[in-house]
Amino acid sequence: MARAHVWVRQASLGLLAAALVTYPVAEPPHAALPAGQQYSAAPVLRAVTPGVVNIATRSLETFANPLLRDPAFREFYGVPDRALRRETRSAGSGVIVDARSGYVLTNDHVIKGADLVEVTTKDNRRFPAELVGRDPDTDIAVLRIKADRLTAVPFGDSDRVEVGDFVLAIGNPFGIGQTATSGIVSAVGRTGLGIEGYEDFIQTDASINPGNSGGALVNLKGELIGINTAILSRTGGNVGIGFAVPINMARSVMEQIIAHGKVERGRIGIIAQDLTPDLAEVLGMSGEGAVVSAVEPGSPAARSDLRQGDIVTALGGVPIKSSAQLRNAIGLKRAGTEVDVTYKRKGSGPAKTVTVMIEPAHGNTVRSRGFTP
Repeated sequence: MARAHVWVRQASLGLLAAALVTYPVAEPPHAALPAGQQYSAAPVLRAVTPGVVNIATRSLETFANPLLRDPAFREFYGVPDRALRRETRSAGSGVIVDARSGYVLTNDHVIKGADLVEVTTKDNRRFPAELVGRDPDTDIAVLRIKADRLTAVPFGDSDRVEVGDFVLAIGNPFGIGQTATSGIVSAVGRTGLGIEGYEDFIQTDASINPGNSGGALVNLKGELIGINTAILSRTGGNVGIGFAVPINMARSVMEQIIAHGKVERGRIGIIAQDLTPDLAEVLGMSGEGAVVSAVEPGSPAARSDLRQGDIVTALGGVPIKSSAQLRNAIGLKRAGTEVDVTYKRKGSGPAKTVTVMIEPAHGNTVRSRGFTP
């Protein structure tokens, strides 16, 4: 593996040398800058960092040592006849997304179990935070603070993010204070990691460490494209594989939480799986989509005439490339709404579109080889 890597590197250097010999050498990009200036992310960070906050939490835990429940033991050693508790503190990050209302987006695991949540802005003002609502399935929570002179980070469009885009990660790693790191988008649509119930992660090599959770992932326009959530590491430190919840998903969750206090997930009553090459050959179909493996009798899908073997290619006009994407798209829609489902059926000609009513989801809908959206 290492030898192949070296070979690719040497080949690319050889191509570069050939290019320099064959074609005129272009002026370096910085030559066009006015004297005394340089390429820098500082302007973006100046605009964005006031909207990224530090989050401190405090929780009280009751000791669970069985000996402390024994009255004789407590009397002999003079242990007070009351519950023994210890205080636990932790730190994370958050992003102001509505300056007027004081809404702050963060990760659910940052504030989970906290008895007190405190938000500190970049200008060192501290405010107690109210928990508006939380959604463990996407690891998103919404806080609200009462403050003036707040700066919000503008929303971007995570559906337009591409591998190779330059990004900046801003947060409070290890509780040392606000820190910015840079990198690129390494992958999009990461699923199956087992981190959350609904996964569609943006992967980045921008350094993300403990304490960065809930912080901002922004593009070079200063737009919020993700909420930093997790890292893949054997040591607990950054190894260049970090994950962020796409802001379109986080925003959808936030809007439901603000409007209803919780996320009311929906379903249409199908089990679906990815359209693999082998499955496509069996079905005699081609392209991308999610295969309907089963339809629950009496469900909205059954009433809409969706059948086993159909391939869902779009939902609400948005192309569907995998079963996980379909699950996320349906699960994040509120129960009681309608959605257009585009599908292909073997031997039935062009794709068809039907309107399906979303009904409330019940219990755990994940299946080993598919899912029930």
